[in-house]
Amino acid sequence: MVRKEQLMEEWVLYSKAVLLLYFILQYVNEGEEKVPWIVCSLLLYVCFNVLLYIMKKRNVKLVVLLLSLAVLATSATLLHILYFLLLPLNIYELLFYQGKRLEWGMPLALIVLFFLPYHVQVLYGFVTVFTFLTFTILARYTSRIVFLEQKELNLRKDLHDTKRNLHEKEVWKKQSQYMFKLEERNRLSQEIHDKIGHAMTGALIQMEASKQLLGRDEKKAKELLQNAINISSEGIESIRLTLKKIKPPSEQMGVNQLKTLINEFVVRTNVSTSFLYSGDLDKMEPIYWKIVYGNIAEGLTNSLKHSNASEITVEVAVLNKVVKAQIKDNGTGAEKVIKGMGIMGMEERAASLNGQIIVDGSNGFSVTTLLPLSS
Repeated sequence: MVRKEQLMEEWVLYSKAVLLLYFILQYVNEGEEKVPWIVCSLLLYVCFNVLLYIMKKRNVKLVVLLLSLAVLATSATLLHILYFLLLPLNIYELLFYQGKRLEWGMPLALIVLFFLPYHVQVLYGFVTVFTFLTFTILARYTSRIVFLEQKELNLRKDLHDTKRNLHEKEVWKKQSQYMFKLEERNRLSQEIHDKIGHAMTGALIQMEASKQLLGRDEKKAKELLQNAINISSEGIESIRLTLKKIKPPSEQMGVNQLKTLINEFVVRTNVSTSFLYSGDLDKMEPIYWKIVYGNIAEGLTNSLKHSNASEITVEVAVLNKVVKAQIKDNGTGAEKVIKGMGIMGMEERAASLNGQIIVDGSNGFSVTTLLPLSS
């Protein structure tokens, strides 16, 4: 509302200045007398209007505006009839500050028309109608501006809140991941202590005892030593089983890494990307997943930079003798593909396992990585 009042006050101020200038020029041309009174009334009117725009309280503004109207009415009656030209603007202002409908302003202002001389009626009617139309249009325009500014402010606030929530969720996610790692390390430490630590301690005690019996009781020493060997074997097997249990399968790691890569790509670029995989993924050793991951990441970057694609498909398939990893988009292809640093890097990665790269730009753009499976 404050912003709207500022815009309206600026326009009214300029309009009053134009009308005052017209009045002064007209008065000078007519060569009327009563110059001191005219100057005094003009200064008084200007002072009231300056005071009107200085004051902040609405009630004080209304009082000053009523005093300004009184000065106009008195000056128009006693000094010069053209003072009435300023009356419509003051009436519209009064209705605006009171929050009344502006449509009431023109009928109120036109009442004065019937008490004016004919030569002033046309000019007064024009000023009344023109200022009413411009005042009404400006009021609606400023209301629209204020509405849009408030909407923009709300959107900025919502955006700020959303960013803050995302940041808080990201912090919470990292804290949760960190706590999960701590809990997992604590669980693993406790499990090693309970299962393996006791076994190793027992084996050490058995070996110390067998050492003491070596010269006195060979049979008992061998028996204790064999027990220590058995306990150590069980401890080593327990370590192996524990590590196997906590280590995820390579295919699970590879698939999840690719899913994470693709999800981050979609969030960052808003390009629809699907991920398909098939076949016996257990056949893929970690080195295969490393090469596939690197080539898929490079392919996503190339699609984003060069093809202007809206849809991308990533596929990993384990066939009888080869692993096929393909990235294909629906963007602008090329009949002749020029190999850049990205594709050359993909070829080098594939060549480390005697694989190859097939690039096709006839229908969109696709890059296929073929890696032979080890027998």
